[in-house]
Amino acid sequence: MEPIHPPEPKHPRELTHVPVSVSEHKGLFDRSAAAGIPAMPLLDKLPLRRRIPQNVHSVMDYKGAVLVTGVGLLSGLGAARTASLVLGCSGLGVSLLTDYKLSLVKFIPIEVHEAIDYVWSFGVIAAPFLFGGARRSRWATWVHVLVGASTILASLFTDYRAQRGVQWVRGQPTDLGPVGA
Repeated sequence: MEPIHPPEPKHPRELTHVPVSVSEHKGLFDRSAAAGIPAMPLLDKLPLRRRIPQNVHSVMDYKGAVLVTGVGLLSGLGAARTASLVLGCSGLGVSLLTDYKLSLVKFIPIEVHEAIDYVWSFGVIAAPFLFGGARRSRWATWVHVLVGASTILASLFTDYRAQRGVQWVRGQPTDLGPVGA
């Protein structure tokens, strides 16, 4: 009698059949298998919990980038204004190029986007203090701090999901494995 071996696990990039009931469109709050490929944990620890759906986080990314850009446009001239414009436009650019459902081009892997979220957020918080904006405009400083803090908080609890599984390094799987494994 031959020993029974479990079936070979599917490669994370192999397409998996998603039942019709799961593949129905559920809007921004979709956390089903049809929502995308779960991202590998950042530093083996982040996010802390996967509570916020990727689509909701994506909308927050766009909103935060537009707010920071708007603050830059409404602020006085100087380094603080330039920093706001650069941070806002870079946040918008990263969001438009990330491998998730609400982007134009799927180029940046979702794990890289997650790391950028943390770095960008700390930069947004620090910018008014480093470039003199905190002394000139308290409301602009508050917008920066609130956008940065809310992005960090949301990043700690987002269920990061890729749409296509874009990778920059071969042999590094983007997802945690087949759904249900």
